Amino acid sequence: MNLQEDTTTDPYALSAPFIDPMIAGFWQQVGPSLVAELQPLSGLSGPVIDLGAGAGRGTRIVAASLPEAPIFAVEPSAAMRTALLARLMDDAPLAARTTVVAGGALEFPFPERVSVVLAMNMIGHLAPDDRRSLWERIAAHLDPAGAVLVNNLPPTVAATVPRSAGPVVRVGTYEYRGWSEAEPAGDQRLVWHMTYETLQQGRVLARVEVDYDWWVVTDEELHAEWAACGLGARTLGNVNLHVLSP
Repeated sequence: MNLQEDTTTDPYALSAPFIDPMIAGFWQQVGPSLVAELQPLSGLSGPVIDLGAGAGRGTRIVAASLPEAPIFAVEPSAAMRTALLARLMDDAPLAARTTVVAGGALEFPFPERVSVVLAMNMIGHLAPDDRRSLWERIAAHLDPAGAVLVNNLPPTVAATVPRSAGPVVRVGTYEYRGWSEAEPAGDQRLVWHMTYETLQQGRVLARVEVDYDWWVVTDEELHAEWAACGLGARTLGNVNLHVLSP
């Protein structure tokens, strides 16, 4: 059974079941750095905004680090929100203070004052003008003592990315595998081609293939965009995490 995904509606409609298990290692790596940056902000009163919340791994890190903060988890993909809501319902206190918002970062109506904005693994979905507009909106609503936590996934320039394998995830008698590759589509954009397979005892039961656009930007360009909005930045190089503040 082969499925070809239509990315014009929801780019994760078919690939959502694979994404969360396969990026678990990323969150294990970056999680301690996020906690270290978030915990000192526990005295702020504004809500936390998790942009592109996906299935909620970052949301849980925020919740554990800031146990009193209300959270808005913003996610445009219905498929990913399904996983996010299921994760929240396993934690009643977290569900009570987390609002799941269907929509993208640009459509989200920011509260007057926010304490933290989390924007992990998502800025490549935004075209350059949209990305700069997002920084302006964040800067207008961020608490003077607050922070923005954002990463910039490689590659940061439009270049061919050879096919590479992701982790193998085993659940029960099934294995889930993924591969990624990309080609430039202009000076600032890539088209990623992702392949996911479900296997049992080495036999492929299902294959999902999906293409999606990804806008690239260098860290130097990002620093200039942030400075133009009055946001200073420091970078935690070991996990490629940028911490922005007014």
